[in-house]
Amino acid sequence: MSTNDTPPEEPGAAAQRPKAQPPLEPSAGPVGREPGPGAGERGQDENGAAPSGYVPGGYAPGGPEQTGPEQTAPEQTGRQRLAAGLWPPRVSRAQLIVAVLLFVLGLGLAIQVRSNSDSSALRGARQEDLVRILDELDGRTKRLEDEKQKLDDQRRELESSSNQAEEARKQTVEKERQLGILAGTVAAQGPGIVLKITDPKGQVQSDKLLDTLQELRAAGAEAIQINGVRIVADSYFSDEEDGVAIDGKKITQPYEFKVIGKPQDLEPALNIPGGVVQSLEKEQAVVSVTRPAKIVVDALRAAKQPDYARSSSS
Repeated sequence: MSTNDTPPEEPGAAAQRPKAQPPLEPSAGPVGREPGPGAGERGQDENGAAPSGYVPGGYAPGGPEQTGPEQTAPEQTGRQRLAAGLWPPRVSRAQLIVAVLLFVLGLGLAIQVRSNSDSSALRGARQEDLVRILDELDGRTKRLEDEKQKLDDQRRELESSSNQAEEARKQTVEKERQLGILAGTVAAQGPGIVLKITDPKGQVQSDKLLDTLQELRAAGAEAIQINGVRIVADSYFSDEEDGVAIDGKKITQPYEFKVIGKPQDLEPALNIPGGVVQSLEKEQAVVSVTRPAKIVVDALRAAKQPDYARSSSS
């Protein structure tokens, strides 16, 4: 009796037992492709034999590459994944509200910045020029306050005077004198400046003279005379062939402005940055300003009777 414990096989048993198949070597697959993890485990059973229907390397005969029972989708590139994440957009209601608020805020800031940049014409001015402009504004404010105080005093005198008729007559005479100066029907004298404009190139036209007149009026000029022509409320300028005409009267250069007013307000108003003097000098004109002790404005205008206007108290 043999010492081997394996029982003897019965006759014919060898014919019934299937022959062991040698293990299949995995296919090399495409060039540069390494077998996936677990290829040995999926390609062999525990006895080392390949299961039925198993194709090494994950390739089906005559078909595309497979890793299992279903075909794997092709891998996307980074750009494709980014496009898929951004479109179609997924915007919630809260995100939409925040976007609208940010847009409105940005628009408001842009308008504010543009407004500040447009309104800062004096940003490049020197410090002394800015101080001069502030002094001029303070002077205008003081003149308006003085005028208001005078009117208040007149009202109180009329209300408290025992002889109101006499007080009213005095105020009427004074008012007539003031209106006569403004209307150019009476002569005037007082402190002020003389502005002389010499135009050798002939570039100064009526619009420049009108700008000069408006600047002097804004600075507190009370009476103005240009080359013997009295300036009043309805004065107008026009260009002529060889010069400028004021109220239809032709004048030639040099243009001389006699202005009655406070010299400390009138002269700085002409010399502000971008003001009258700089504008005239750009036209190659020569500008000079002097302060005589007394200015006499003696050119007169005839009083005009209005054709249609009447006093509302009559």
